[in-house]
Amino acid sequence: MGRSQDPRRTSEARHRRLRSNRCAIFTASSAPGRSGKQWLAFLQNHREAIVAFDFFTLATATFRVLYCFFVIEHDRRRILHCNFTGHPSAEWVVQQLREALPEAGPYRYAILDRDSIFNADVIAFLKATGLTPKRTSRESPWQNGTAERWIGSCRRELLDHIIGLNEAHLRRLVRDSMCATTKRTGFTIPDSLGKDTPNRRPVEPKPAADPAVISLPRLGSTTATRGRKQHRKLAQVGLLPTRPACFNGPQ
Repeated sequence: MGRSQDPRRTSEARHRRLRSNRCAIFTASSAPGRSGKQWLAFLQNHREAIVAFDFFTLATATFRVLYCFFVIEHDRRRILHCNFTGHPSAEWVVQQLREALPEAGPYRYAILDRDSIFNADVIAFLKATGLTPKRTSRESPWQNGTAERWIGSCRRELLDHIIGLNEAHLRRLVRDSMCATTKRTGFTIPDSLGKDTPNRRPVEPKPAADPAVISLPRLGSTTATRGRKQHRKLAQVGLLPTRPACFNGPQ
């Protein structure tokens, strides 16, 4: 006759099997897939030759919904074109791309999502310009992360503080912020660019042993540009207190 198994040993073995199965499922779900690794390698190897474009929406002071279309390059995070409209269409997108990319130049790939507005006409224009369109997967904004991060920066640094009136007002605000970002007095310093601006802001030399940091408001005081000045001279004329300058905010 057979011998019955110990119930305690049976439950322990069942618990070990369940735990090992859970660990295997969690590891398989959390690990990036082969296609994800291939996409990351593509972005890394061809960064200098990639441009991306996308839409995002915002509301005006009169509760109108406007669509912002922009084109950004992956290498230096520089905005090549930006415009607003209340009624986007494929023909309007083609015209914006024609203004942003009259010729392919150094770019070889264009990253876009699966929005229905990017139809066959947009794809045909990209191919005629010499660009290879690369669509992202569905519900995968990380594949166009450079464009998504710029949308977040634009909202946090500008659009969350100022309510636009119309297309012309928003166009001026965003283009002013783009100039502040790309020029020497820019305020955006991406970590991926070595804490530098897209147009390579030169390093400001230290003027003295005890320089003070002064802040100049920009874009309606929504942000500020900081620079160094000699602390003693400013303290003598009464522009700064005698204590060291604070680096956490505007003076």
